[in-house]
Amino acid sequence: MDTPADPLADVLQLARVSGAVLAQLVAHEPWGVEVDPQPGATFHAVLAGSCWLRTVGATPRRLMPGDVVLLPTNLSHVLSSDPTTAAMPLTQAAKIGLRADEGVVELPGDGAVTRVLCASYDYDHEVAQPLMSLLPRVLHLAAGDPGDDGAVATALALLRYELNGVPPGSRAVVARLVDVLLVHVVRAWLRARPAGEGSWLRALHDPVTARALSLLHEVPQRAWTVKDLAAEVHVSRATLTRRFTELVGEPPLTYLTRWRMDIAAQRLRETDDPVAAIGAAVGYASEHAFSRAFSRARGAPPRRYRICARAAAAASGS
Repeated sequence: MDTPADPLADVLQLARVSGAVLAQLVAHEPWGVEVDPQPGATFHAVLAGSCWLRTVGATPRRLMPGDVVLLPTNLSHVLSSDPTTAAMPLTQAAKIGLRADEGVVELPGDGAVTRVLCASYDYDHEVAQPLMSLLPRVLHLAAGDPGDDGAVATALALLRYELNGVPPGSRAVVARLVDVLLVHVVRAWLRARPAGEGSWLRALHDPVTARALSLLHEVPQRAWTVKDLAAEVHVSRATLTRRFTELVGEPPLTYLTRWRMDIAAQRLRETDDPVAAIGAAVGYASEHAFSRAFSRARGAPPRRYRICARAAAAASGS
């Protein structure tokens, strides 16, 4: 039996979301570090002790052991032992507190110690931004959050193990665990939200829209109509259109077109496949029809997009 498509995983994979550890912070009170805005998202996991998270215009948040925080956009913020402690840039702290253990930044002091894993996520903004924009400015998932089915806690336990003993291959394992944590944190946050909160993420837990999204992701090349999609999910066309638009934010076929263009853009960047073949793979019978749709969505025809995207990647060294 085929496994149903997973829209959340599809978006994260297509957006090439990739986590990287900024530092493992081992800080003795009193301490404070300021984390500069990152190109993508920033993530912190409190492995031991406690600290405060401060962002401009918001009340400081107390973070306890097992808490995780995701900042989906490039937001400057401070981690500190109390809400008023002065902070130094994390980059400066790394220069003065870097230990022989790779990536460990230790801030000396006489007080209680706190261990925080600081990581960042890079991603294709064109694909991931619609998802990231739905998340709160600061996503704080406390230890024992009702939305966590144990996956976040388990991943954090594995992180502690890998970071404590530095066993062979730990760097690769930690990088993968950081990637895994992103999915589980978003899932946990979603589960704990009230049923009335509408968004693309909420749609993943609605039986009608979740099935519709899964079908559109599974076979985007199919010549879908609202009638066909409604028949597959066993509701009327009016019900499907209303629920899909309310939760996802756009009608089913508008979403399908955007998803097709995301897939096509990735293949244009990363493969040498002919434009006609890419168009056919996402449901367009002719290269002309595909080029016209792609130009409307991305502001440039496929061939020009491919050239510009590869030039930009070469210039950035990615």
